[in-house]
Amino acid sequence: MGETQVPVPPPALARVMWYEDSALHQAEQGLEPSEARAPILKLQKVEILDWKTKQQLCFLDKVEPHATISDIRLMFHKSYPQWYPARQSIRLDPKGKSLRDEEILQHLPVGTTATLYFKDLGPQIGWTMVFLTEYAGPLFIYFLFYFRMPFVYGLDDKLTSSPHPVVNLACICHSFHYIKRLIETIFVHRFSHGTMPLRSIIKNCFYYWGFAAWLAYYINHPLYTPPSYGQKQINFAVIMFLVGAWISFTIMTQCVPVGLFTFLCFIQMTVWAKDKHYTYVREFKDYPSLRMPIIPFLL
Repeated sequence: MGETQVPVPPPALARVMWYEDSALHQAEQGLEPSEARAPILKLQKVEILDWKTKQQLCFLDKVEPHATISDIRLMFHKSYPQWYPARQSIRLDPKGKSLRDEEILQHLPVGTTATLYFKDLGPQIGWTMVFLTEYAGPLFIYFLFYFRMPFVYGLDDKLTSSPHPVVNLACICHSFHYIKRLIETIFVHRFSHGTMPLRSIIKNCFYYWGFAAWLAYYINHPLYTPPSYGQKQINFAVIMFLVGAWISFTIMTQCVPVGLFTFLCFIQMTVWAKDKHYTYVREFKDYPSLRMPIIPFLL
């Protein structure tokens, strides 16, 4: 007589039988199947030191490897409620750059115990509020000079006479510019950073508000008359304002404070434009190589 052969189940059925045997064994051990199959994550430790004194501020002993810097900020905030996430600068080196919120702990050049440094950025303010404050101030300040308030130029009749035609045009252009900026801030702008240091708004407002008062004082002064003024300059200024805003404003008013403000604006805008340009070059591989940050073919 031949030996009785035991039929061998197909591979798919064999896997099912193996899983059932494993599930039965896990049940006998008091474990859920999902618990037995879950991968074991090796938690990391994070030490946060003060960037200046190197004193330990916080020690996190159970941090998942895929935790982001944003997650670590929140953990640190629980230990120090006065330092909310937007106020924190977390970095690998005391004098290095701040780590981005989306950076992942396990991708950083650190060991099982990561040493990070904290710097307090000070009280923060949202960028929308920053721009609204910066742009609303010049609009209001300019009107104080345009309407020749008594405390500005005095009560003498000769100081309240009808302004030169270019003064009215300058007020329209100046107001249009800042009203447009306010509307863009509310409905158009999307900010890459949520906040900025509160102390910086004092510097920014001094720049915008101070120049607005300086140029408005001269343009709206009762004795103001452009050195060379003609009908062609008026039309030219209206057209160019839509293209060159402050350049046309300088040409139209021929006022030294306006020219200085325009020059400083150009420098600052060039810095911002170059920064944005390099960001686009990094993010978009097919970014046109001939495209310039601010002036075509030149700069």
